Amino acid sequence: MQNSERIWQLVDVRKDQYEALSDRIWDKPEIAYTEFAAVAEHTAMLEAEGFRITRDLAGIPTAVMGEAGEEGPVIAILGEYDALPGLSQEAGVAEPRPLPGDGMGHGCGHNLLGSGALLAAAAVKDWLAENGVKGRVRYYGCPAEEGGAAKAFMVRAGCFDDVDIAITWHSMPFAGVNDAMSLANTRMDFAFIGRASHAAASPHLGRSALDAVELMNVGVNYLREHMPSDARIHYALLETGGIAPNVVQANAKVRYAIRARDLGEMFALVERVKKVAQGAALMTETRVEMQTISAVSNLMGNTPLDHAMHANLLRLGPPPFDAEDRDFAEGIRATLTDGDISTQYRRAGLPIRRDQPLADFIVPLGLRGEAMLGSTDVGDVSWNVPLVQADGATVAIGTPFHSWQMTAQGKSALAKKGMVHVAKVMAGTAIDAIKSPTLIAEAKADLAERTRDNPYVSPLPPEVQPPIRTRPVAE
Repeated sequence: MQNSERIWQLVDVRKDQYEALSDRIWDKPEIAYTEFAAVAEHTAMLEAEGFRITRDLAGIPTAVMGEAGEEGPVIAILGEYDALPGLSQEAGVAEPRPLPGDGMGHGCGHNLLGSGALLAAAAVKDWLAENGVKGRVRYYGCPAEEGGAAKAFMVRAGCFDDVDIAITWHSMPFAGVNDAMSLANTRMDFAFIGRASHAAASPHLGRSALDAVELMNVGVNYLREHMPSDARIHYALLETGGIAPNVVQANAKVRYAIRARDLGEMFALVERVKKVAQGAALMTETRVEMQTISAVSNLMGNTPLDHAMHANLLRLGPPPFDAEDRDFAEGIRATLTDGDISTQYRRAGLPIRRDQPLADFIVPLGLRGEAMLGSTDVGDVSWNVPLVQADGATVAIGTPFHSWQMTAQGKSALAKKGMVHVAKVMAGTAIDAIKSPTLIAEAKADLAERTRDNPYVSPLPPEVQPPIRTRPVAE
């Protein structure tokens, strides 16, 4: 029996447990740094599987690592389990139907990510023991990917220093090797401090912090014409100074997400945005305080690992979707626009088909379509460890990320089939790396060449720490 077939069997024998784990994570959605139920579930599964467990990685209560095996190369398989606000939705329903509660939901498929990654790691653990092969597999349970930059903090804390190869995945409409394109991203708060006054009787004595925020936003909008075309800047008002229009607002705060193609461009763009903020403060005679909340690097690709993962995808073939899966996917697609569907084909570099609700093929390696200019803290790991990321076909083609449609599909049979499929791909890639010192050496050489003239610099200022939440007291 080929190694790939055996590792697939080791995934299949335990898939029911991990599909149930994914459902339990979906049932208790938790946003960044509050994933206490999720980390408890993953830790319990690590214990049941016999992994050696390290809790509170990088001082983060909702991060965990489990290791199995002895000596040999260290293979990390990364999982996530944080949810998003405002995306609550009843499972299996192809219409907007939020659940009662706090409005959180798994609108990016992270209930599947951690479960699928841990499923792959458990299968590799058993394969190592069964074959007496030296090597270590680690599952990293990573919180706060959605804007919290937990992996960037974990990298800074040295959590990946002795890792040889890292493997991860994300929910997608297509199955294939992820094209390593993302934007470096900094999130910053700009708090303006002015002077309150009666807006009618003594407006000349006031100094409006709200005016400063508005002027900053105008200035940044003018800046957009003079920055790289693939950079992005977004903002959200956090504090506007109150609801009384007859008071000059003494305090106002705005949060900016500043994204660029790579770390160098991002650092430069951040400095320009800071100057706009300083100009707004000067114009309004207010004071501005700037604070970085989180920051992540762009993704770094790895050609040898891409080829190794693609070979596993070709051996395995596409996920085994059936007619019932396609019918459900058609129901979801009926809620989408032509733009939703065509955009995903263009991003994958594929010809547009409107008669295809689910991907029944593997995306060819090397196709490059339109860039999807998001950001992820996986990027920081990829600058420090050779990393490969799979795309797992777990949703109807056209499903937007961060949408109720994504949440609605999170417990579906098609999502679970896609999760198990990608767990086999990741496990097979891990085995290939463990068996091949040459593959590991080539992957490390590839990363060294990519970073030779541009070494990694953490985008996190030294004083910035993760916004740790207090672990709930057990009743």
